[in-house]
Amino acid sequence: MERREYFGTSGIRERVGDGLTADLALNVGRALAADAETVVVGRDPRPSGTFLLDALAAGLAECGCDVVDLGPASTPTVARSVAWEGADAGVAVTASHNPPEYNGLKLWQPSGQAFDSPMQDALTDRLVAEAFEYADWDATGARRDRPGARERHVDAIVDAVDVDPDDAPTVVVDLGNGAGAASVDALIELGCAVETLNANPDGRFPGRPSEPTAANCESLCDLVAASDADLGIAHDGDADRMMAVTGDGAFVAGDALLAVFARSFAGDGDRVAAPVDTSLLVDDALAEVGAELVHTRVGDVYVAERAVADDVVFGGEPSGAWIFPEETLCPDGPLAAAKLVELVANGPGLDDRLAALESYPIRRDTRAVADKTAVMERVRRAVSETYDDVDALDGVRVDLGDAWFLLRPSGTEPMVRVTAEARSDERADAVFAEANAMLDDAA
Repeated sequence: MERREYFGTSGIRERVGDGLTADLALNVGRALAADAETVVVGRDPRPSGTFLLDALAAGLAECGCDVVDLGPASTPTVARSVAWEGADAGVAVTASHNPPEYNGLKLWQPSGQAFDSPMQDALTDRLVAEAFEYADWDATGARRDRPGARERHVDAIVDAVDVDPDDAPTVVVDLGNGAGAASVDALIELGCAVETLNANPDGRFPGRPSEPTAANCESLCDLVAASDADLGIAHDGDADRMMAVTGDGAFVAGDALLAVFARSFAGDGDRVAAPVDTSLLVDDALAEVGAELVHTRVGDVYVAERAVADDVVFGGEPSGAWIFPEETLCPDGPLAAAKLVELVANGPGLDDRLAALESYPIRRDTRAVADKTAVMERVRRAVSETYDDVDALDGVRVDLGDAWFLLRPSGTEPMVRVTAEARSDERADAVFAEANAMLDDAA
């Protein structure tokens, strides 16, 4: 691996046996131990998670760091447990929404925030230099199991929302064979009638692909539509993401759900943090309540970095990562599910909230390229020579006044993501074609 390829937009994430091996997990543990006395670890249900967590824990203990092992756990449970255990860091062994052949390591601070860029750089320096300090035989770390973390997570969620049990909605929760059982437990505690789908943890994801997209959640949509449920909830493999389905079985687009949350939790003078590929409908929804959208790079790590500011009351990504900074700086899918249930219980319903939003056509595609770094450098040069309003915060975003487009390299794959939006279909198609033509010329 090249130095900058250890960390992508959401931790270290690679194909198992290729970019991600037990050797790498071992060395991450060794490197992390240089700045930590106690580290919390946990994993999603992927089969590779067992040996990767063992290797990580061995590296930590070998260099004198105690290990608190949560075993199978959602990523937000791991992130929250760092502070609960008085630990110095946490590591979730997960590839989140990626296919089962992938796995990864996502590192957490005691605040619940993911490792920021300086912390990632420091860890990378030690990995590259293999600058590990091994403990003497009688000073190695201890590894202990910690039961009850999920229950504590559930208690924290229930304490963070206000739902009258008499008004609690009926909910269908699609766990996607992942680690999000805390979501079901919390909703039941809040008084919801809950039906589950794909609830058996299985990291091969036999029920549906892990990512909770509209295409992957068709069974959830059908089940909600055929039942008397008020809404549906879908999580990914490690439950850091949450997406929703309306009572009539319609999948809610991520930008629309972001707008619902943003307008509900922001007020006059507040700011909401969201990535550069966020729809204009979020800007418009916030403007109606006197709030403002601030852009970040794509990735919940960067949204959380911006959400630390006092004026940011909420952060989110259209992919389904939602951050409520008063509660935690990690994307917490079960908390987001409970927050959405709170909104629905207190009215108006999800359908009515969505009906109050504008809807703009947005176009998205992912293009394979031979060398994304070189391609994006050529794109940046061409775009800067052609357009006036260019933002290079993450990739290249061009504001055309009545429309915008974004060309952004994937954080984990040899791909470039193309996004365009306008206020009419014809204009969106034209801008999308314009963006793709820029990429064609640079590829």
